[in-house]
Amino acid sequence: MKLIVDLNADLGEGAGHDDELLALVTSANIACGFHAGDADTMRRSIEAARERNVAVGAHPSLFDRENFGRKEFPVTAGDIFDAVVYQLGIFQAIAEACGVRPNHVKPHGALYNMAARDQDLADAIARAVENVDRQLIFFAPARSALARAGDARGLQIANEVFADRNYCSDGSLVSRTRPDALLHDPVEAAPRVLRMLREGKVRSVDGVDVDVRAETICLHGDNPEAVEFARALRSQLEKEAVTVRAPKFSG
Repeated sequence: MKLIVDLNADLGEGAGHDDELLALVTSANIACGFHAGDADTMRRSIEAARERNVAVGAHPSLFDRENFGRKEFPVTAGDIFDAVVYQLGIFQAIAEACGVRPNHVKPHGALYNMAARDQDLADAIARAVENVDRQLIFFAPARSALARAGDARGLQIANEVFADRNYCSDGSLVSRTRPDALLHDPVEAAPRVLRMLREGKVRSVDGVDVDVRAETICLHGDNPEAVEFARALRSQLEKEAVTVRAPKFSG
């Protein structure tokens, strides 16, 4: 069976190497202003992706620029619905002005992690996507609350895994407060990703195999090693005859 996977990265966050990543990834998750970026960076990121034929998607966050959207704090489902609708609306308008059709949506940071386990928050995000544009592909971890919410709303899911993050035995990502949260060696990451694709499993930091489903692979664009990671991973995937391309709406 021929393997096909998307390679995505978070862009428009001011990391300084977006152009290099756009030469390697197939999907760009673009910050919508709540954790990073603004209207100008969204426009420039969308235009740069368009020139590289990279699919673009919104990367909505909690409103928390101070902590880069990575700090969890109490929010209501109503707060999240409003925040995601607001960010998607701005992103859609700017993309349309650039002549680009957005392809997907992926929550950022703490919002992603909270909604992966909290069904009410997950449904608020899925409901927001459904109301703004139900043709947006919904990036979510397999079997998470986010994936269940997207399925319930009839959204097309792209199950996501992470090339540069370690996993806990319950399938969640290791907290960034821990020193072992990130992988720093792309040579180590490549066989892990290939195993996720071929076997649907990844070894957790506790030594337990975790079931995953890999349809899109994330690289965090703000990591110093992001470009090296992307280059090594893309090279290894192509060497193993894996087709790397963005998902398409099939509904």
